Amino acid sequence: MKADSSLVTSVIYSPNNSGKRVYPLTRVSVHCVVGQCVASSLGNLFSNASFEASSNYGVGKDGSIGQYLPESYRSWCTSSYDNDNRAITIEVASDTYAPYKVTDAAYKALIKLLVDICRRNGKKKLLWFGDKNKSLSYSPKSDELVMTVHRWFANKSCPGDYLYNLHGTIASEVTKQLGGSSGSTPTTTPSTNVAKPAVTFRVRQGGTWQKEGFTGTAGKAITDIAIKVTKGSVKYRVHVKGGSWLPWVTGYNTSEHSNGYAGNGKAIDAVQVYYSTPADVVNAHGYYKAKYLVSPLKKGFYSYQYDTETTNGQDGYAGSHGKTIDRFQVLLSK
Repeated sequence: MKADSSLVTSVIYSPNNSGKRVYPLTRVSVHCVVGQCVASSLGNLFSNASFEASSNYGVGKDGSIGQYLPESYRSWCTSSYDNDNRAITIEVASDTYAPYKVTDAAYKALIKLLVDICRRNGKKKLLWFGDKNKSLSYSPKSDELVMTVHRWFANKSCPGDYLYNLHGTIASEVTKQLGGSSGSTPTTTPSTNVAKPAVTFRVRQGGTWQKEGFTGTAGKAITDIAIKVTKGSVKYRVHVKGGSWLPWVTGYNTSEHSNGYAGNGKAIDAVQVYYSTPADVVNAHGYYKAKYLVSPLKKGFYSYQYDTETTNGQDGYAGSHGKTIDRFQVLLSK
């Protein structure tokens, strides 16, 4: 099989298909893999006939692009005979937990791939209506492609809320690069009245909770951390020195040990924080990430970490196992 796109970095044929599609190309369906992998790894999975699933393309966490079926072939991807016969399907590497976030590298590669697909197939607009009935009943013009999602055809969350909430942005950006007019028909109107999210935190040192927003006193071990946000949700956990990661926490109550703060009274050496942006904030301001850092005892701060990302030199957490921390700070950043 020869790649249709010059952007493809690996070609791995999947036997899981129905041959050439029986309807004209009018749609594109973006999916989340529910796993952070490279494109070739996904291709190896789809090459197994017993897996009984496939997609036309896959985008890896590193921005690699794999092709597993020709664009003219019907993949087994959206649990819909009709949709798979009309759509080019694209799986994108993602986190294994909601909202199934994708890396920046994967997102950028997805945009490039969609622009390339549209351009080679004579399409000038990528449309997102945000409504199943409207999308499926719409008859695209010859230069249009309509975005559809797996969750419309099966009891699944695919493509995950992270990508789903970005569909309007994706359609607009792709259409812009193609030189067309707006490619998105948003379900909601962006509002500048929506407040930007903010984060508050407290740390405990020497058995005492410090005031909100105070990073900590140098030289004193941090044993517990509490975090809350004004909009959206945050989850966080800590790693105990000489021990292991404690369970994720979502609450903010320094009197409630079960889910009010992270820690067990022992010295902490690492922290993980993950922020989920609500739809109204995404629509008005875009996505936010938890941006946080720590410092080891009486030393300078380590580099900032973003959510639980492990790309672009990120560790997925702040800290170093075996080195007690004495200061912590967290912000929300786009």
